[in-house]
Amino acid sequence: MGRDRRSSHSRGQTSWGTRMFLTQAMVLAASFATAGLVAIVVGPPLFHDHLLQIGRQIGAAELPHIERAFTDAGVASLAVGFLVALVLALLASWYETNRLRRPLEQLTSVASQVSSGDYSARVPQAGFSSELDGVGTAFNDMAHRLDATEETRRRLLSDVAHEVRTPIATLTALLEAIADDITPWNDETQHLLLLQAERLQRIARDLDAVSRAEEGRLSLVQEPVEISEVVELAATTARSRYLAKGVALEQQLEGAPAMADTQRIAQVLGNLLDNALRHTPAGGSVLIEGRQHGGVVTVTVTDTGDGLTDDQLDHVFERFYRADMARARDAAGAGIGLTISRGLAIAHGGSLTATSPGEGRGATFTLTLPAADISHAHGPDVLVRRPSDLTGHQQGADR
Repeated sequence: MGRDRRSSHSRGQTSWGTRMFLTQAMVLAASFATAGLVAIVVGPPLFHDHLLQIGRQIGAAELPHIERAFTDAGVASLAVGFLVALVLALLASWYETNRLRRPLEQLTSVASQVSSGDYSARVPQAGFSSELDGVGTAFNDMAHRLDATEETRRRLLSDVAHEVRTPIATLTALLEAIADDITPWNDETQHLLLLQAERLQRIARDLDAVSRAEEGRLSLVQEPVEISEVVELAATTARSRYLAKGVALEQQLEGAPAMADTQRIAQVLGNLLDNALRHTPAGGSVLIEGRQHGGVVTVTVTDTGDGLTDDQLDHVFERFYRADMARARDAAGAGIGLTISRGLAIAHGGSLTATSPGEGRGATFTLTLPAADISHAHGPDVLVRRPSDLTGHQQGADR
């Protein structure tokens, strides 16, 4: 109904091109009318004065005819010049108005398509002017982002449906089997039911965590923290899993105080270490490096595992994205650990990026955090906080 009202309202108005054309015509007409009026009022008196200054006698009967001839010639010249100039100006105005109207109509048409849900529509670059081309480019960028967001939304719904389908199907089958006395109620059955219920809870918890991280709704307690000790304790927590799989975990750490929330950064490092372990085969290695560069503290986690292609690098931080979908379905986690980690890094005023030389050649994840300005700390007890427990909950990460 709103669109119908807008359409009827538009039909009741004169088009922009017509209004611009009429406005320019009115301006031209007023300009020429003013010029003609000034010429008629000022021209004859000046001509009369010049005739009197000629120096020879002009008869009284001749003077009015000479002045009338001047006036008639001037009016005729002005009229012809006015008509020719008006026609040429209107033609030029009509041409330019039509040229300007076409890209605006295209922009309106594409905007209508986008508002109707067709995010693939794009404004053609007509090359009319740099300003209109800039508007078209900005609009196309917006449409591209909307298209990407819509694609992410569809994939998110599909992935969420896939994630919850398995535990729900398992719960349903077990409950039906128990109700039909096919499966007895015992400790094993109870364990299976609890396991699937916990999986559903984890999915809900992870979705809430990633939403809070992406929307900036996280509460952080940032204070000076010695990042090398945070990394050391996170590595200690993960070391048993690395030993069990036969993957070497190496460290190269320097003293680097960062402004960070200890538990949140521990969660990020846990996600990165779990992700590296998941994609590094037995016999491989993972290297953690931490150092300070000026006002930034960086922690890199480099593995010798599966690696990432350029296309995978573009999507690795997206929710529910997995580089190896067939294998990752059997892996722990919902595939949003890296998304949560990047959201936490951004909330700290830092960043989380990924690089890889190619498939099968490993990958490097780089966490950056603002360095702590310990020169303004007051007292020895507030210089750097040394965390004593980093064994809190950590989200699983997949890539």
